Amino acid sequence: MSVHPTVRRCGEHAILLEVAEIGQVLALADQIRTAVAAVTPGFADIVDVVPAARTVLVVLDEERGCGALENLCRVLDDLDADERGDNPEARGKSIRIPVHYDGPDLSEIAELTGLSTREVIQAHQARSWRAAFGGFAPGFAYLIGGDERLTVPRRSEPRTSVPAGAVGLAGEFSAVYPGPSPGGWQLLGHTDVAVWDPNREPAALVPPGSLVWFVDADETSAGSETDGEDPAADGSNEPDSIEADSAKAGADLGDRPMTGQESALEVIATGPLALVQDRGRPGLAGIGVSRSGAADRRSFGLGARLLAQDGRSAAIEVTFGGLSVRAHGKVLAVLTGAVAPARVRAGEGREWRVGYDGPFALADGEVLTLQTPAAGLRTYLSVRGGIDARPELGSRSTDTLSGLGPRPLRAGDLLPIGPPPPDYPDVDLAPTRALLLDTLAVRAIIGPRDDWLADPLDLFGPTWTVSENSDRVGIRLAGGKVRHHPSARGSELPSEGVVRGSIQIPAGGEPVVFLADHPVTGGYPVVAVIVSHDVDQLAQAVPGQSVRMTVSD
Repeated sequence: MSVHPTVRRCGEHAILLEVAEIGQVLALADQIRTAVAAVTPGFADIVDVVPAARTVLVVLDEERGCGALENLCRVLDDLDADERGDNPEARGKSIRIPVHYDGPDLSEIAELTGLSTREVIQAHQARSWRAAFGGFAPGFAYLIGGDERLTVPRRSEPRTSVPAGAVGLAGEFSAVYPGPSPGGWQLLGHTDVAVWDPNREPAALVPPGSLVWFVDADETSAGSETDGEDPAADGSNEPDSIEADSAKAGADLGDRPMTGQESALEVIATGPLALVQDRGRPGLAGIGVSRSGAADRRSFGLGARLLAQDGRSAAIEVTFGGLSVRAHGKVLAVLTGAVAPARVRAGEGREWRVGYDGPFALADGEVLTLQTPAAGLRTYLSVRGGIDARPELGSRSTDTLSGLGPRPLRAGDLLPIGPPPPDYPDVDLAPTRALLLDTLAVRAIIGPRDDWLADPLDLFGPTWTVSENSDRVGIRLAGGKVRHHPSARGSELPSEGVVRGSIQIPAGGEPVVFLADHPVTGGYPVVAVIVSHDVDQLAQAVPGQSVRMTVSD
């Protein structure tokens, strides 16, 4: 019998396909990936396919227009999501993960399930869990098939920080957090095993399809692989060990030595935060890797164009000014984004101001210093040739959620500059609209989960305030409560793919708007998606600034 998915719009460049069961999800995702690989007409513009619990998120190249989205809806309507059997390639692989059952929510989990804490621990270990799909963050595997008694709701408000190695429950799933991140899962313990390490092959300890057995940390070796049977059932068959170091932060890539380069920037001061960013890592969301990249893509892209180079050339993203760098060799640069007054200091006390949105030259030894911007949050320092940090998974961008890419810059870093592009800049100055501290007016496309709204005016009526608890992952908005529809209250939404600009509504009712480093999947309803141009504006919003949202056609 043919099963056709429900199609839900998810912003300007994505759609969400909804089916009834995980087997249908996997079948649907396989069909789409096969069509993309075969360059099937209508599928060529797809850059990401993100399976989740009951949905498949399909993301188009953002440079394509609405016509591509409409065409995609037509071709996907013909797909058949008939359930398939278990993945034969995954059979036989089983991994033991030792857990210290000391989580802050262990007692609450016991109360929610009606079990004792000891019974919760025993139930977590009693069955194998299957890695159904990845998401949320690199190495984060959604595990299914555990004891049904452990089905518990997410927290009403997510934690702003969950430590690496935390072991949690949410709905029917269990998972291990690969790195520090926000999260709303109920935490029952932690492991010292690194489930994600980009310097390891494979980077993900728990690939989709594998079996996971959770065991007491004092009774087993870390990260063991077995032949598929319960590794705790018989101690006579000790499995071979997989290399699994303790959980750690992302690779330290910001200070590699300069070799054979003609020019570089020496970091003297960074201000609150300075990161290397480029256009990011599109196309990897299916394995849990967010695109990341510059938070304000428009300002970053303008800097690249003014230097006659593309988005693969990395720049420095400066949060709230304070950057100071010294040129080694001659450097052609441009400043875009939030206008932080900029001065160049040379020898003999000479000093002068430089403007924005137009190239300027730094001679050997000259120092560029940015003050605090009067409006806006993020300034981009682009240089001709780009910052030549070592790429990771095809990008030099720092992803603050996953830890991929160069670490944040610090004083003393020497940043090599790459070879210049063949074309030479031919624009002296680009006209731009000044950033202001006025109320930001942003447009949003309704869906995919607008049916979770009790009243759209809860979202589009109030004037919201940007919370201080905002970063590159997302902006938290204060000043009102968005109520869930009565039919949805107390319900749990199975985790599903999300995109940049998604407006997620936790049970507490205060919206979160996802920015560049957003998780790949999430379990709170996304009721609307901010249009791409206006997400760039939000990336420049400072804490305390007002925001009003309107419905986009």
